[in-house]
Amino acid sequence: MTDIQEFDARALKVTQAVVDRVAADRLDRPTPCGDWTLGQLLAHMTGQNHGFAFAAGGELHGREVWRDRPVGDDPGEEFAASAAAVVAAFGAEGVPEREFWLPEVRGGQWFPAVQAVGFHLVDYVVHGWDVAASIGVGIEFDADVLAAALTVAEAVPTGASREREGAAFAPALDVPAEASVLDRILLLLGRDPNWSAPGRTG
Repeated sequence: MTDIQEFDARALKVTQAVVDRVAADRLDRPTPCGDWTLGQLLAHMTGQNHGFAFAAGGELHGREVWRDRPVGDDPGEEFAASAAAVVAAFGAEGVPEREFWLPEVRGGQWFPAVQAVGFHLVDYVVHGWDVAASIGVGIEFDADVLAAALTVAEAVPTGASREREGAAFAPALDVPAEASVLDRILLLLGRDPNWSAPGRTG
């Protein structure tokens, strides 16, 4: 297993611990992720895990394997199944030497495994924080995981593509010199680290 695969698995474990705290009656809560409710965000996260698991096989496939998968009455269990699937797929023999077909990135392209897993890593650091912010709890990733995710976040293209409807990330926000590594990742990818759900004081 490469470092990036290990970092990704550890990020998913932290995110899983937060998703496990989501009750089915909280799925209508707002999130920092655009106009998505928590249920919509978790459906996206679960679907993306399955999509990346398919992509790790190194075969061409359509967008249907990336479809959102609603989490139903047990968000933690359904997300856990998708997380286990993608960790197993990323850890399979020969994966580091493959290319991944990602139909949703730059109009559909092949990417080296290390780069593709890096995309997944930064997604699940940011989305893990999204879920935590939505339900008003903290989240902590290991420093080396965040350092790897920051490298990916710094390489995400800026410009007009971030302003289009359906863009993966909003335009970057200003990053203060004193910002923590997690806050730097969030700001670079258009998130306000101080976001809180309407009606909450923090």
